[in-house]
Amino acid sequence: MDWVDWLLLIVRVVIVFFALLILVMLLVWMERKVIADMQTRVGPMRAGPRGVLITLADGIKLFFKEGITPTLADRPVYLIAPVIAMLPAFLAFAVIPFGTSVTLFGREVPFQIADLSIGILWVFAMTSLMIYAIVLAGWSSGSNYPLLGSVRSSAQMISYEVGMSLAIVATVMYSDALRMSDIVASQDKVWNIVPQFPAFAIYLIAGLAETNRPPFDLPEAESELVAGYHTEYSGIKFAMFYLGEYLNTVTVAAVATTLWLGGWRGPAPDVLPWLWPLLWFLLKVLVIVYLYIWIRATLPRIRYDRLMAFGWKLLIPFGLAWVLLTGAIIILPEEIGRRATITAFAIGFGALVVLSLIWPLIAGRPEQARPKEADQEVRAR
Repeated sequence: MDWVDWLLLIVRVVIVFFALLILVMLLVWMERKVIADMQTRVGPMRAGPRGVLITLADGIKLFFKEGITPTLADRPVYLIAPVIAMLPAFLAFAVIPFGTSVTLFGREVPFQIADLSIGILWVFAMTSLMIYAIVLAGWSSGSNYPLLGSVRSSAQMISYEVGMSLAIVATVMYSDALRMSDIVASQDKVWNIVPQFPAFAIYLIAGLAETNRPPFDLPEAESELVAGYHTEYSGIKFAMFYLGEYLNTVTVAAVATTLWLGGWRGPAPDVLPWLWPLLWFLLKVLVIVYLYIWIRATLPRIRYDRLMAFGWKLLIPFGLAWVLLTGAIIILPEEIGRRATITAFAIGFGALVVLSLIWPLIAGRPEQARPKEADQEVRAR
């Protein structure tokens, strides 16, 4: 690479960095306005046209707000934890193709910072670093409540990261590629959401828990341990946690767009051919974020034990079963033929339907045991 290539790379990094910051600003405003509309409210209206600058006003307020460091805090770790919370989302976005390419100075510049041959593994590594930020923030605060909140949050994120990984593994097996651009190229005819819809659903559910969004926002719930792992943070350090959470939401939506929704693919006219893929990618990301906002405005927060039970007893077993089924879909046609594979799956599906119908008759309806106090009260009446 000569100095022109390095310069173009630096320009791409800077553009993506500021584009993500602006996108997060707009997403926070979008979330407030959409939820307000669903709750028959007006939402932010004062700062800027229709309140679009409300996030900028909040950021300026937090930037100039006094930052308080607890006396018992481990200061170096306490200060670096917010940086770790924000940085992985930027790094994970580096391998995501958000368009085709454009020609500058006689060179083809791709709309992707780095096209790694192990791009999906890079995404795994970067998204896993968020757990370190939460654990270090709780441990370094010098208080028991943030520590307990960080332990609960890390347990939640690790649990649902397993389900998310299984969904991605099934899709990678089906696409037969680890490079993000190759996965997008494999969806030139049919998007992966059609053959891999169960994996897409698992990923979206796990993404809610991974980004601590409702109804899985127990690490930051008011009814939980004060405010969770960032209880002792204020000012710009708290804003970095806030920014990191929304950046992770954008990254989760961008990965879902790349793996299941065809990435930047979509119909486009011949005018400005480099612009339309970028707009299609942005539109798909906004649709997924809107779905997350819709879920936040609709579903109530669930209990922590039910959250963990749902992840370990339902999401992960279903993800494992889908990985095995995907492997069978890929391998069996080569071994026994396409027609025999379809027949085998039809027989298996029919057997499951029949079993689901006769299972209540076989299992019977268990009698619900009532407490002795309730029995005595009934007898007394």
